[in-house]
Amino acid sequence: MNRSQLVAEIFRKKTFLCVGLDTEWSKIPDHLLSTQDPVFEFNRQIIDATRDYCVAYKPNLAFYEALGPNGWISLAKTIEYIGHQHFVIADAKRGDIGNTSRMYAEAFFQRMNCDAVTIAPYMGEDSVAPFLGFPGKWAIVLALTSNLGSQDFQREWLEDSRLSLWEKVLVKTQEWGSPENLMFVVGATHPEAFIRVREIAPDHFLLVPGVGAQGGDLAGICQHGLNKDCGLLINASRSIIYASNGADFALKAGEEAKRLQSEMEKILASLLHGV
Repeated sequence: MNRSQLVAEIFRKKTFLCVGLDTEWSKIPDHLLSTQDPVFEFNRQIIDATRDYCVAYKPNLAFYEALGPNGWISLAKTIEYIGHQHFVIADAKRGDIGNTSRMYAEAFFQRMNCDAVTIAPYMGEDSVAPFLGFPGKWAIVLALTSNLGSQDFQREWLEDSRLSLWEKVLVKTQEWGSPENLMFVVGATHPEAFIRVREIAPDHFLLVPGVGAQGGDLAGICQHGLNKDCGLLINASRSIIYASNGADFALKAGEEAKRLQSEMEKILASLLHGV
């Protein structure tokens, strides 16, 4: 899915919600455990309940890799079930160089048919560039993440450039890609940073985790993070997919997704009318 298609879907569906499929075996409702593939069955029902309220899904690969070969089968079935109408992000946080990085890109873009992959940029340009050579595909680079440990390195001041490390990532990576194939991860738990993010990267899309269970404020993020194309994919995982642990889990997931979509619809209306 290219940028124009993604933007069109956001305004057509009046939402910029991304549903994180962090499907943990121990949290799958008991009544699904007797099915042939409990992980896929859980995901299938979540997708059916939420697809009208979101434009993207983000399976976190750790939850599938932890299950061994069966987890990869569940992941592949999930991505196929999502289909082509939604933007699919492989939350893999890969970060290697040369042929290894290219193999990761081929795996997620050509074999799994994902639209985007999250990437750790620590090893530099040759760890990111292989992901940027696939038309209609995206590299989503970790810039300022939502976790407490982000202060250990990302906020460190670099005297030679007069930038913090996360700011240097935003500046430097824009030399490698464009707003057509490069996004950034900026956590919702740093709402004050979005002013600076948009000074450095006004046109790029931002993938924003941390709304919901981590306490990120949607309105505060949008106040400073929106651009003319919306420019945000707000991810919510646990607050949606684990809204209930009972037989009504999918119903409750749909209700939470709809609640967020309703907030986003109002925000987009304000953007369109210049309010």
